[in-house]
Amino acid sequence: MGSPARGPKKRATSLSFGMSVKHFGYIAFVSSPELLCSPAHLPVPSSQDFQIKQRAMANLLSSAPIHASLPDCFVFPPDQRPPASSQAVSLPVIDLSRGRDEVRRAVLDAGKELGFFQVVNHGVSAEAIRDMEAVCAEFFRLPAEEKAAFYSEDTDKPNRLFSSTTYELGDEKYWRDCLRLACGSPVGDTKNNWPDKPKKLREVVEKFVEPTRGVGMELLRLLCEGMGLRPDYFEGDLTGGDVIINVNHYPPCPAPGLTLGLPPHCDRNLITLLLQSTVPGLQVSYKGDWINVESVPNAFVVNFGHLLEASIH
Repeated sequence: MGSPARGPKKRATSLSFGMSVKHFGYIAFVSSPELLCSPAHLPVPSSQDFQIKQRAMANLLSSAPIHASLPDCFVFPPDQRPPASSQAVSLPVIDLSRGRDEVRRAVLDAGKELGFFQVVNHGVSAEAIRDMEAVCAEFFRLPAEEKAAFYSEDTDKPNRLFSSTTYELGDEKYWRDCLRLACGSPVGDTKNNWPDKPKKLREVVEKFVEPTRGVGMELLRLLCEGMGLRPDYFEGDLTGGDVIINVNHYPPCPAPGLTLGLPPHCDRNLITLLLQSTVPGLQVSYKGDWINVESVPNAFVVNFGHLLEASIH
């Protein structure tokens, strides 16, 4: 179980990637409507379109001025706030370039003990990671009106921009904006609408997603081997869907101890890969305590999801 802890004082950016029956994976990046006609025949914006755009400009944290104080809607009750201080922990760091037997044992052991670990030398280049971080940061720096055109509160839309989360349980809002992108394989085959800007967004995402998908598949193969299953056990329908990228943007927060970036949650998929920023915020639940996860440059935090959980009946 994991959750970003407090809203950071600085901007934070991360990528998260996962696999499920419906979707191959999630890529989460902490950085802080399909076209049914050609541009020449675009309809005149309706009053509903105008209202959505107005809501977008009002709700998006990345479009708001720097807050001198935390708005009341983001303040959580004391019993739901992150602890003032938490133990920092170094998750097991697994070097995927080591011998296969060693890596297989390490993946299985870390999965049994914590369900979380980090991987390095995973094959996704530092350049691809750097370009992905840069283009996502550029998106959130776009003028409010340009970002608002991609804003949607329709949870069925695979590609959209929204604020807070889609599963608030109370009146409080979470301190984040999120750009959600569904990527087919290859990425260029997807029929979903993409933002027009930044111009290189789709190209950069494609160069990042393909090797990242490969990392996820390799980790599942290693896990299968460690459990005595055939290596391709999870291939096919379980991992044949879209890769879902969640680009989470946490703007500077005036009172990070009073709010949360995301609620405590368990991922419902097979596996999630998270690329952290250098700004601390991620916490995982271990033996009843929330512990801070130390960031390792260019490493993916790996989280096994609900679909890999076994229960005894």
